[in-house]
Amino acid sequence: MPVESAFQLAQINIGRFRLPPDHVANRDFMDALDHVNAVAEAADGFVWRLTGEGNNATDVPVTDDPQLIANMSVWRDIDALAAYVYRTPDHLTVMKRRKEWFDHMAVYQALWWVPVGHRPTVAEGMARIAMLEAHGPTAEAFTFKQPFAAPDGTPALPIQDECA
Repeated sequence: MPVESAFQLAQINIGRFRLPPDHVANRDFMDALDHVNAVAEAADGFVWRLTGEGNNATDVPVTDDPQLIANMSVWRDIDALAAYVYRTPDHLTVMKRRKEWFDHMAVYQALWWVPVGHRPTVAEGMARIAMLEAHGPTAEAFTFKQPFAAPDGTPALPIQDECA
């Protein structure tokens, strides 16, 4: 039984398309988004995800680079997010192909705690990516492998799973 906390886990992951987002080479990725997002929304512990004009966030500006996209969501805790990311077959199928669609990025994901009810902005998420890149994992921006407890002390144990 999950411990009730005054905090939830926010996450951002970013990717820079190798080719323009509407290129035929990215069709499988784009076609999978609605289904993978529906699976996320039905997952235990899901709270919220960023969306744009459509049912995904691919049209939400991240920087001035039109090939950079962001996915942001909020989850009950790190275990709920990890169960979706690492143990949901539909998500894993897409993740195993990410190198076909996206350039390699040293830091592409950040996790951090937010008060229950807070919905992070893209600017907030990008600031967390920058913190992680500059300082490594801290209580303000961390990873699955090096998580930090929530500000109220709710623990977060390291997640050692891999996507691909």
